[in-house]
Amino acid sequence: MTDEDFRDADLSHQNWEGRQFSHTEFVDADLRGLVTKGCTFDHCDFTRADLGESKHTASAFRSCKFERTNLMHSEFGGCTFLGANFFECRFRPWKLSDTDLTLVSLAGANLRKTTLSGLRFREANLSAADLRDCDLTGTDLRGARLLETQLAGADLRGAQLDANGLRQAALSGARVDVDTAIAFAAAYGLQVGE
Repeated sequence: MTDEDFRDADLSHQNWEGRQFSHTEFVDADLRGLVTKGCTFDHCDFTRADLGESKHTASAFRSCKFERTNLMHSEFGGCTFLGANFFECRFRPWKLSDTDLTLVSLAGANLRKTTLSGLRFREANLSAADLRDCDLTGTDLRGARLLETQLAGADLRGAQLDANGLRQAALSGARVDVDTAIAFAAAYGLQVGE
């Protein structure tokens, strides 16, 4: 479906499989409890939509807009949000597994205590996001913008961060492995070695 308008629509508790949407408006739509499998959403607008308690498997939300969207208690497994933009959304609790968040914008997002382990955040905008006490083990954060990102108490063991990310993020109190600690020291110009 292209250029469809589901504004204010009640689409709650439906099951969609293999459906494709492009430039579709879901503004203010009730999508609570929606189940998708293998669906594609390209350039869709979910502003103020209610996706609470929804479940998504192997679905793609590419370059979609999520503004003031309710995502509480939603689950995404094997999904992609490539280039999606999140602004003032309600996330927690939010369950993500094997999900690609490359090039997403989550600036200022409150994801405190969320499990984000093993996810791909390559070149994502996480500026000023609250990631305190998050499980970020094995997460790919290469190229991510982490300016003023709060990571106190976060578990970053096995995470991949580049020098810019290590310099930008507020890492005080974060848990890291030896390789990240060495990379952190090198990012600040320290000579590591015997």
